[in-house]
Parts: sequence; structure tokens; C-alpha cells
Amino acid sequence: MAATSNLPPGLEGNYLETSTGGDAAWLPISVKKWYTNAFIVHEAVDPTTPGKILLGYKKRGFGAHLYNGFGGKVEPGETPAQAAARELKEECGVEAPLQHCGSLLFVSQSGPEWAFQIEVYRADEYTGALIETDEMRPQWFSTTPASTDAPAPADQGEEELLPIPYDTMWPDDVYWIPLLLSKTPFIGRADFEIDATGKYSMKRWWFGVPPS
Repeated sequence: MAATSNLPPGLEGNYLETSTGGDAAWLPISVKKWYTNAFIVHEAVDPTTPGKILLGYKKRGFGAHLYNGFGGKVEPGETPAQAAARELKEECGVEAPLQHCGSLLFVSQSGPEWAFQIEVYRADEYTGALIETDEMRPQWFSTTPASTDAPAPADQGEEELLPIPYDTMWPDDVYWIPLLLSKTPFIGRADFEIDATGKYSMKRWWFGVPPS
């Protein structure tokens, strides 16, 4: 990795490129709207207690039928941190000492007219009882190994955890979720195209981390 000053439009700072791809021109940005995405991660304690990450199966609305973290739009008068805490509570019933860990910029062609500025948060613990809501169904996944198998949402009980279901997540997640799991700060941008079925595919992307 090498430090780069040639960041995609909309990103600022000095970062090491970790992944990039696509050859389409970066899409123009006219308006940004702020969003949040929060994750609960339990690190592995020993071989009998593997690490796990809490994801939510989106049941309706934007991103329906995909697994994601818990989050949404930053409301007027809120900071991103306040919005992240509120959305986590609303979508799965828990509170957590969230720490900011990354920033993402998403732009779509033929989609919303605004760019999504998403502030990403992580916590290692939480209080309260996890609940399923009208919008999200929480589910734990093992943090190793990763997999492209796409499980159907289900109540797991004490059964063995499934691997992270990257095939039923946003296509950019595979590039930055490992950074979130390792507690490595990151930034990134992904430009998307929407096909006739409403499926999003990445046309160009860039992700990076601060110099060590």
C-alpha cells in the first residue's frame, strides 16, 4: 500500500489505498445527506468462543432483503453519533458505547439524487435485549471464516453461527468489513448503477486507511 493524494472526489485526507476497482468516471455529487451504520462485534475469546458480529436482515424499504448494520438518516439537530445510537435502539432494542470507525460515500446512477455520507460505528458490548422490529431482524454471524453462502434469516438459538453472508449484503461490504473487524479506521467511496430489477452493482470504488 502507498499513500495517495489522488483520492476520489468527496474524500479528504492522506490515506493508504487498500482496494480499488472499476473504470467508470466518478459520478458527480451535488448534494450529500448524512447517514449512520452501527455494528456490535464480539471478538474471539478462545477457540471455543469464536468472534461474532451482529447484522440485521432488512425486511422492508431501501436495502430490503440484505444484511447490514443498524442505522439510518441523521435527523436535523442530531450529530451522527446521536443518530447512530438512536437508530440502533429503534432497530434492534439495544444501547451500546459506539465508537466511530469509518466514513463511506455512496453515489448512485439512476438512484437517489443525493450522495450518501455514511458514518460507521462499532461497539464491543451492549445493554438490553435484542428484539426483532418491523424493519430489521438481528442475527449473529461468525467473523471467521467469511463466506458467500446466503443464509435465510432464522432464529438461531444455540446452533453454530453462520459465516458473514457477503452475497446477501451490499457489494462494497467485503472491502471494509474486515477493516471494521480489525478496528482499523477507514474511508471509502463506491459508485453504483441500478439495473432494471432494482439491483445495485458497483461501477467504481476506492477504500483506504490512514498511514501507520
